[in-house]
Amino acid sequence: MTQTGSATDHRVVTHILLIEDDPGTADEILLELATAGYRATHRPTLAEGAAVVRGEPVDLMIVDRQLPDGEGLDLVATLRSEGRRTPALILSALGSLDDRVRGLRAGGDDYLPKPFALVELIARIESLLRRPDETRQTRLIAGSLDLDLLGGRASRAGRALELLPRELKLLEYLVRRPGQIVTRSMLLRDVWGYSFEPNSNVVDVHMGRLRRKVDAEDETQLIRNVRGQGYVFDVRG
Repeated sequence: MTQTGSATDHRVVTHILLIEDDPGTADEILLELATAGYRATHRPTLAEGAAVVRGEPVDLMIVDRQLPDGEGLDLVATLRSEGRRTPALILSALGSLDDRVRGLRAGGDDYLPKPFALVELIARIESLLRRPDETRQTRLIAGSLDLDLLGGRASRAGRALELLPRELKLLEYLVRRPGQIVTRSMLLRDVWGYSFEPNSNVVDVHMGRLRRKVDAEDETQLIRNVRGQGYVFDVRG
């Protein structure tokens, strides 16, 4: 890793949690974060990092994968299942395509293989923090649809929808954009966090399952497939 050598403009204090067990790597990152004007908290284990996330406001997490008490991706997946949407930047010496895809599917928002330049780390942090903050409203109601994002639950007209975490995130994304055509590229970028388009039908498979769960045979269709374009959520049916 290389130092950037200069400070960026001072920011409104943003709290970043670094979960990294290597002291040298942690010291380099903490120094760079301080130089960039961020408030940083460092913890070397999953258990200690989880306690911070659950105990105080955190704007972004930087999570190493190989930690003394387990796999960093497991922590991210657990936090997502709890409804916690804190952006997560995954760091790892495991940098193959399969490793990156696994990290994003576990709930990571970005994946940075080691070794990396600290200037790139800061740029990725800035990019993640620029994303629209959709985490403040934790209850969404659209017609007969009720989403409890904090509890990780959803229902329609009192009927519980047994949604997987990814399906809940997809549904939230659609509900926040009523009447707007949502393309597959948008979903890959904003729900999966991909900066590339995998050669697969992952979006269509997940959306097919979601539509079957949300729209029962005797119910007005809320999620429509717009041929050749994407999907649209129409609460009017």
